[in-house]
Amino acid sequence: MCGIFGYVTSKDEVLGPILIEAARRLTYRGYDSVGAATISGSRIDLRKDVGKVDEVAAKYNFAEMRGSRGIAQLRWATFGEPSQVNAQPHLDSDGDLVGAHNGNVVNNAELREQFIAEGLTVRSQNDGETCVHAVERYLNRGYEFIDAIRLAYGDLEGDYAFVIGRIDDDKLYAFKKGSGMVVGIGEGFTCVSSDLPSILPLTRQVIRPQDGEIVTLWADRVEIRSVKDGKVINRQPETVTESMDAVQKGGYAHFMLKEIHEQAQAARELLHVLNGNREVDGLVAKMKKARQLYFIGCGTSYHAASAGAVYFAQLAGRAVIPILAPQFIAQYAPAVNHDDVGLFVSQSGETKDVLNALEAAEARGMACFGLANVVGSTLTKATSFCLPLCCGYEISVPATKTFTNQVITFLYLAYKMAGKDVRALDGIPDLIEKTLEMTAPQVEALATEINDWNDLYCLGYGVTYPIALEGALKLKEVTYAHCEGMLSTEFKHGPLSAVSKGFPILFVAAPNDVPLIISGINEVKVRGARTIVIAEEDARLRANADEVILLPKSDPQIVSLLGVLPLQLLSYHMAVLRGYDPDFPRNLSKTLTVD
Repeated sequence: MCGIFGYVTSKDEVLGPILIEAARRLTYRGYDSVGAATISGSRIDLRKDVGKVDEVAAKYNFAEMRGSRGIAQLRWATFGEPSQVNAQPHLDSDGDLVGAHNGNVVNNAELREQFIAEGLTVRSQNDGETCVHAVERYLNRGYEFIDAIRLAYGDLEGDYAFVIGRIDDDKLYAFKKGSGMVVGIGEGFTCVSSDLPSILPLTRQVIRPQDGEIVTLWADRVEIRSVKDGKVINRQPETVTESMDAVQKGGYAHFMLKEIHEQAQAARELLHVLNGNREVDGLVAKMKKARQLYFIGCGTSYHAASAGAVYFAQLAGRAVIPILAPQFIAQYAPAVNHDDVGLFVSQSGETKDVLNALEAAEARGMACFGLANVVGSTLTKATSFCLPLCCGYEISVPATKTFTNQVITFLYLAYKMAGKDVRALDGIPDLIEKTLEMTAPQVEALATEINDWNDLYCLGYGVTYPIALEGALKLKEVTYAHCEGMLSTEFKHGPLSAVSKGFPILFVAAPNDVPLIISGINEVKVRGARTIVIAEEDARLRANADEVILLPKSDPQIVSLLGVLPLQLLSYHMAVLRGYDPDFPRNLSKTLTVD
């Protein structure tokens, strides 16, 4: 999410075209606003607004901007709605510093209150400005710039990368914690960015700073220091040889595969934001008091809502009605009132079916809240409060990291509702990484073996039933094969007749449901089916299934979430084997704005 770019040269020159082009090369990351700043002597020229790069650059004549240092930023909103004041870069109180960030500073609200109490001028709700003031407060107390950054680093919680400069200086400073950052070294200039595409047209000599490192950029050199002790770190540049297309995709063949592997970091950022969000407790309190509680979505978002309903029942003893948005209008909207609470779920925040359901619910006085990935979307503005998914831009049409973060959000809310310690969820990102590492080779081989089948089933029970639905949807979306997701115990009520020799049937099993899953396995296995189970290690499953795709040990709720990962990978590999582009499956759109 977001994108930053900084440039340092030795003389005052026109930097606008460089900043515009760098911004263009970061647009694939997704954004809602654009800004640029140049520093020339004792003057900072700052121009920014909501909109697309070319539109904002033309409106504010970015091309004429000049200086010896420049910063460009594309913002994907999380803290503060998309607006000119929330767009980045940001100034400090006196206009002597300018900076921009990529990522989320989760204690943004608390720090803003501190800065206001200290007499600093806070103009926005955005956490990029918080990063600027975090450095400013220590400069005001007399610290040198590097030491001010080291202290600010300790104050800023979350995952971010940040670049900052000041007037009457010849340097930019950058530091990172969790988010990406790359430094480029060229002839007569240096640059820093959140990603390689904005750097490679300028130079292929790069240094990759690590978390807890501060980079000082002069026109002819860079210096890296440790946040911990301020000592210099020696690191030699490397030469990047990949093509621009490969770099944008992070070395992956397709965006879908890249985004599957981004899920751990997206989950990490989401958990940081949820932990730092003061509104969460208020939302949970309203849910507890609700007469009826509804989770409303479409497609992938409905599957996440269904998983959430199981979590709420199993963990908090609270019944929830998960419902497809159009059916909500017919089945429940006429009966709801102000005592009911609805959580409306949409990746884009613009899904027409969900917005129609929201309108029907509000007309009856229901308390309406949202869960969306795009801050500033219609859903985020129309609901009383909307939780962000913190996934950044998802280029591939099939939802992967947005689904995972939706499910994690529901699990987090269920923990809160139950009074459980949400710190138990902090291990999810590492478990996601471990799952992908463990299952990837086996899943790729399986894809080759079952790719000739155009009909298959994905079955689950209880907490894994919604995961089976989502896995089946992914297979349909990108392989164009018919895969039906079902409750495993329902299979005998009709679909069993479709089973023939070698027929592939996928099961997703949580530890508590193994006996029922074993019953389903044998029901189809004796009729010739090939049974593949996604589950934790269990001798009973090994003894009954043809194949077990092993998940790392966790708990019954988390294992269901992990179970979707090999299904995403299977969908991807089968699509590629069939010669289809998994990023842009036919007939589908990322944002559905029609009835």
